[in-house]
This record gives sequence, structure tokens and C-alpha cells, in this order.
Amino acid sequence: MAPSSARGVAREAKNSTVLTVLARTGFAVNGILHLLIGGIAIGIATGVGGQADQTGALGALASAPGGVFVLWLIVVGLAALGIWQLLEAFLIRHPAGKKRVVHTAGELVKGLAYLAIAATTFTFARGGTSNAATGTADFTAQLLATGGGVFLIVLLGVVIVGVGVAFVVRGARRSFTEGIRVPSGAAGTAVVRLGVFGYVAKGIAIGVVGILFIVAVATADPSKATGLDGALRALLSLPFGPIILIAVGVGLVAYALYCFARSRLARL
Repeated sequence: MAPSSARGVAREAKNSTVLTVLARTGFAVNGILHLLIGGIAIGIATGVGGQADQTGALGALASAPGGVFVLWLIVVGLAALGIWQLLEAFLIRHPAGKKRVVHTAGELVKGLAYLAIAATTFTFARGGTSNAATGTADFTAQLLATGGGVFLIVLLGVVIVGVGVAFVVRGARRSFTEGIRVPSGAAGTAVVRLGVFGYVAKGIAIGVVGILFIVAVATADPSKATGLDGALRALLSLPFGPIILIAVGVGLVAYALYCFARSRLARL
């Protein structure tokens, strides 16, 4: 198939009504996950407990009445959103040069991330379980035991910190508004404020995950790299840790509410 024909097929698939509706569903179910993670984070800060990451949120859904239906909805929605993002990366024409490369890479990473979460959710929907913290620590231990593993872990940590910083900057500059149709009046103001607070909070959480990978190398302790749950718990050790964790948890809830709004307002 000629490149132009392939691009045409990809554009037709991306703009199809079915994929568009499912992609919007993906934004909404992503909001459900962040709502649960934010709630669990607040619970940890107040002593309730729980696992504040995607597997903790998925486990909570699996044990709730009707939760399996929601899990399958998440699988379908995030898989569709992941495919949509990959098609978006393939179809990008502007901006040119380095900006295009960065933009394309960003769309690819987002698409693969959505597909990865969909795959994890698929495991829970079928009755399985997963432990992200243990898996991350085991992965880090294996890398530390290999030649060049230290460099790879540090690089991974730096990249994750960079992603976190990108979220904070995206929120602070309100650049996320470029991808949505901002309503007029009070509704638009509310959506933008939720996005700002949500992106900054999520960026902080992601940044701490990356820092913990670097700490795992510095201390030669793979258990330090425990993913999002470990990152949020690490905030508790800071001065005023519970207050900080509650603020981040509330921010993740704000991001969830923004995702709900984005499912309707996104430019697809």
C-alpha cells in the first residue's frame, strides 16, 4: 500500500464515529481511574490505607458491585484512546522539524501508555491481579544486576522526571486548553482551573516516581522504586507530608474531573 493510501486509511479510521466515541469514552474512564487514585491517596494521608496507583484503583473496582462491567468499559475505552493517539502520531504533519519529532514522540508515548493500562485492566477484568510496586522493584533489581543497568535506571528516572515536569508546565501554562473547546463563562473557567490544578498535581506525582528510580540506584536498593503508590507514600515523609499528600490527592481528583469534561470537549 502506498504511503499516501496508508495515510488516508489511517485518517479515515481516526475520524470514524465509532473510534471517536470510544476515544471520548477513554477520557472518561481515565477520569474514573484518577478519581479512585486520588481518593486512595487522600485515604493514605488520613490513615485509611490502600494502594494509590492504577492497580489499587482497578482492584477496588474489581471488588465493587458492578465493577467488572466498569473494568471492561475501561479496557475498551482506553484501548480505543490508545489507538486514536497512535493514529494521531502517524498523521502529524505540523509543526515541522524538531517540534514535529517531539510532538510525534509525545503522541506515541501517550498511545502506548493508554494501551498498557488497558492491558492491565484486561487482567483484572478477567479475574486476575497485579502488583505494580512489586513488579517495578523486581524490574529495577534485574536491571541493577546487569551491565549498564545502572545507567538505564538513571536514564529512566530522568525521563520520568521530565514527563512530570512537562505535566506541571502544561498545567501552569494552560497549554492543555489547545486540545479542548473551552466553554464560555463560568463553565470554561472551572474546566481550566481543574486542568491547571490536575496537571500540576499529576506532574508532581509522576516526578516523584522518577526521583525514586534515581534513589534506588544511589542506595543500591531496588525496593525504593515502587511506582506511583510508593511515590505518594514517600510524600508522607516530608515536612507537612500528610497535608502535601492530601493536596496531591485532591489535585488528582481535579484531574479526574477535568478528564470527564475533556471527554466531551476534546478536539478529536
